[in-house]
Amino acid sequence: MTTTPPPKNASSPLALLKRLSAGLITGAADDDPSGIATYSQVGAKFGYATLWTIFLTMPLMIAVQVVAGRIGRVSGFGLFDNLQKHYPSWLVYGLTFLLIIANVINLGADIGAMGAGLKLLIGGSAIAYALAFALVSMLLQVFIPFSKYSPFLKVLTVSLFAYVATVFVAKVPWAEALKGTVIPKIQWTADYAMAVVAVLGTTISPYLFCWQAAQEVEEIRASDEREPLKHTPEQGADAIKRIQVDTVIGMVFSNIVAFFIILTAAVTLHAHGKLDIQSSADAAEALRPIAGRFAFWLFAAGIIGTGLLALPVLAGATAYAVAGAFHQPYGLERSPSKAKTFYGVLIVAMILGAMLNLTPIDPIKALYWSAVVNGVAAVPVMILMILLSNNKDAMGEFCVKGWIRWLSWLATLIMGAAAIVMFVTMGKS
Repeated sequence: MTTTPPPKNASSPLALLKRLSAGLITGAADDDPSGIATYSQVGAKFGYATLWTIFLTMPLMIAVQVVAGRIGRVSGFGLFDNLQKHYPSWLVYGLTFLLIIANVINLGADIGAMGAGLKLLIGGSAIAYALAFALVSMLLQVFIPFSKYSPFLKVLTVSLFAYVATVFVAKVPWAEALKGTVIPKIQWTADYAMAVVAVLGTTISPYLFCWQAAQEVEEIRASDEREPLKHTPEQGADAIKRIQVDTVIGMVFSNIVAFFIILTAAVTLHAHGKLDIQSSADAAEALRPIAGRFAFWLFAAGIIGTGLLALPVLAGATAYAVAGAFHQPYGLERSPSKAKTFYGVLIVAMILGAMLNLTPIDPIKALYWSAVVNGVAAVPVMILMILLSNNKDAMGEFCVKGWIRWLSWLATLIMGAAAIVMFVTMGKS
């Protein structure tokens, strides 16, 4: 197999957009309705004092996601498939179970937020809208091949610009905001510590690792030219560069949007004494009398767009993890008849997530426990992933070294510390 050449006029905006895929979609999906709720909560409660966390998470997130993407591109297999080949089954099954729990809860919260967002815009039944969104998303994932579905996901990333636009509709005292970012008023309280942990946990999550690795595998399968780099090392230079550019752009985009969501909440809600936000829909509703109807409309519409992007990522990541852990065929490019376990898990995850909205379970408490589960799962998954990325049996000559490796270990250390803080401060106010 010959080296895959970059497209002609690779520096043009259109050519660049075509080469962006797994990293861009993963980064955008990180700003899902649940993430919007978290960012809105910390911005409303602490103002500018948590903006600095975005500059902490950005390089860490880039490094970890590059590792995930490279594992998929080099090996030709998803993350949990690789973990199952190189580590004890009991450990991989345990992490898979934790991932399922966290992802289903997140799915439920995102589906509910989308329904609430549409109700804010046009009235009607939030539950009916939520169930309709879940059904449409599930049908798209099951019946449309990934090669046709991926461009649709790229288009949905545009919805995140709603949160950038919202800031410019609101009147931001930029000098004060920048000062608060660079010289934050850190509060030595349990609430503030949990806010920082929440931002870290929302930004760096196991389902994002699974999705990005799997998308690299999907693109190998969908291409007549790409092969796993272990078998075609001559494709390595261009492939590694593309993954890094794609991931950097995707994660920078994700973190910029997160920054603007926190800033919007700080400059509107916190500044007007609205400190208690329970959901992304609450944040949108609270914006209406403070920042105006247009800001409210942008924020609420953004919830729906980001939800449509996040649902397939959460459900897909769950299915990739389970199918990979049990060595079953997987992939959105495969037909349901040829990947029954994969699509079965995807469908069940979507149904369970949707059904959570029909129960009396408090969605905020559910998201809290989802964060706890993610905190438990993230650190061991990151440790195994980084060790795997330097395993020659798995990676051949493409072991991850240098700044990416060290930043990944730093991210793991910080996430471990965050998990400890989370457990120490649980139940404290």
